[in-house]
Amino acid sequence: MAQVPANFTDLLTSKVAFAHLGTAMKNGAPQVTPVWFSFDGQHILLNSAKGRVKDRNMRERPKVALSILDPDNPYRYVQLMGHVVEVTEAGGDAHIDALAKKYLNQDKYPWRRPDEVRVIYKVAIDKVQVMG
Repeated sequence: MAQVPANFTDLLTSKVAFAHLGTAMKNGAPQVTPVWFSFDGQHILLNSAKGRVKDRNMRERPKVALSILDPDNPYRYVQLMGHVVEVTEAGGDAHIDALAKKYLNQDKYPWRRPDEVRVIYKVAIDKVQVMG
């Protein structure tokens, strides 16, 4: 597993930065979505609702790419290429609430629908590119 250089880990840990998640559609076309994320020190953790496009793409084609831009310097970023190593519903609600705290400073995710099932995707980092 590739390591993010120490002088870029702030983009994964202390800065509130969005990631742009690239996945592949069934026909091979790219699909990119801005997403919230967390980092457990080794893996990127993503969260989505079961049945969404990115959910289907990551389950069926687990190779992904993420671009994380420094919110304070748009010329500094980290690009991560990796693959989904785990998909689980366990802890999905708590994880989206933790992300809502990070990104919105709210204790609960405010856009939860009663019928949605939250899912966590654990991404192993295979390759890292940095700029800035």
